Amino acid sequence: MKIICIGRNYASHIEELQNERPTEPVIFIKPDSAILLKQHPFVIPEFSEDVQHEVEVIVKINKVGKYIEPKFAHKYYDEISVGIDFTARDLQNDLKSKGLPWEKAKAFDGSAVIGDFLPKEQFSSLENLTFELKNNNQTVQEGNVNMMLWKIDELIAYVSQYFTLKIGDIIFTGTPKGVAKVDPNDVLEGYLEGQKLFRIQIK
Repeated sequence: MKIICIGRNYASHIEELQNERPTEPVIFIKPDSAILLKQHPFVIPEFSEDVQHEVEVIVKINKVGKYIEPKFAHKYYDEISVGIDFTARDLQNDLKSKGLPWEKAKAFDGSAVIGDFLPKEQFSSLENLTFELKNNNQTVQEGNVNMMLWKIDELIAYVSQYFTLKIGDIIFTGTPKGVAKVDPNDVLEGYLEGQKLFRIQIK
């Protein structure tokens, strides 16, 4: 399986990092080795002094698809959750300044936290879902999918133009403002519509 991530999908996050607003979704990929194993802590890698959390709504693909039309995209996932795209910001900034790809800063081992999935039928509207990240019981990021530049179904359709989506693939749909450095002994908890779907410790 693969993890397909969307960058710059919330205007507030674009502004906080002073990035240019894209005219189409920004895509990057994490390998399956990026998944942080359940019950394991996140260990800050030695190659970064500024690893930051980015909480995101995520969906799991449930059937193979290519060139999916937006009106049919909702049929390609039935589970939803929240996760973290850990980012080595200092390394990313250095790579960006040289015009190089981000993989070393975004796709390293353990950089993808995947929360417990919930059936999407549990929610009355997938266009109005709140989510948040708490660090040591303090809310540090919060957002609503209605603030996305491109909605979930639009992202699935767009991504499928370039990559065949397969069963078990996961799409990270972008992060709102509030990204910040993590430190040893931090405890991060992710919530979707008030339900806690992951808890991890930083080491």
